[in-house]
Amino acid sequence: MAGMVDARLARIEGQVKGIRKMVDDNRYCVDILMQTAAVISALKRVEDIVMENHLKTCVSSALQGDDETERSVKIAEVMEVLSKFRRQ
Repeated sequence: MAGMVDARLARIEGQVKGIRKMVDDNRYCVDILMQTAAVISALKRVEDIVMENHLKTCVSSALQGDDETERSVKIAEVMEVLSKFRRQ
């Protein structure tokens, strides 16, 4: 996961630097908005990858384990994250 996320974050970082340059150059506002939308979309994809990894590793392990407290904690974590995502 780290390699895939690192590459995406590096690309996003480049996009953000490009947006900063666009602002500094007083580029057309709609063009800037289109670029910010692209960054937001790219960040959402990173969120998806990180969440999928979390579910496949940490949550899956907790659900298969014998520790009821750990299972409850992981379920609560996932519910909190889902709640935050629904508010966006």
